[in-house]
Amino acid sequence: MTFSECMDLIKWARKRQEGQTMAEYAVVLGVITLAVVGVFTALAGGISGAINSVKGAI
Repeated sequence: MTFSECMDLIKWARKRQEGQTMAEYAVVLGVITLAVVGVFTALAGGISGAINSVKGAI
């Protein structure tokens, strides 16, 4: 394989990755969103209980 062929292969791979970048960001954003919603849902009861106990102490 010549140097020119290697450079062509690298350029082709780089162009291909640029097309996938938007889809990859969308997947990552979706996973982060689900994680944040899951954490807030899991912590909702604990936060509510802590606020109620502070209100009761006042």
